Amino acid sequence: MSTLNTPLVEPELFKTFAFWGSILAIKLLAMAPLTARYRFKNKVFSNIEDTKGLKGAKVNTNDPEVERVRRAHLNDLENILIWYIVTFAWLTTGPSAWLATNLIRSFVLARVGHTISYAILSVQPHRAIAFFVGFLITVYQAISTVLYYY
Repeated sequence: MSTLNTPLVEPELFKTFAFWGSILAIKLLAMAPLTARYRFKNKVFSNIEDTKGLKGAKVNTNDPEVERVRRAHLNDLENILIWYIVTFAWLTTGPSAWLATNLIRSFVLARVGHTISYAILSVQPHRAIAFFVGFLITVYQAISTVLYYY
C-alpha cells in the first residue's frame, strides 16, 4: 500500500491561507459584538426576554443601524464560507506563491473594507468595490480550479 508523501497544498501557501483565513475568521466573529453594540446603544432587541432589566428597551426588528450591521454580517456569511472552500480547493492546483499570497491577502482586505464601508461608515462606491474585488477573486479561483481538474 502506497502512502501520499507529498502535501496536498504547498506548506508555505497553507501557512498564508491559515494566517489570513484566521484574520478573516476573527473579523467575522467580531460582527456579533458589533451587532450587540448597536442593539444596546439603540435599546432594540429581537426577543422580548432580551429587554428585561434594561430600562427603555423594546422589541424592534427594523432598527436601521442594527439591520445594517446584520446585513453586513449576512453578506460575510454568504461570501466568506464559499471563499474558504474555493480557495482551499484552488490551492491544491499548485498556483504560484506570489499569485496565491496576493489573492488571499486581497480577498481578506476587501472583506475588511466591505465591513467598514457597509456596517460602520455606510459609504458607496467603496462598499461595492470591496464586494466585487472579493467576489471576482472567488470566481477566478473557482473557474481556475474547475479548469484544472476538468
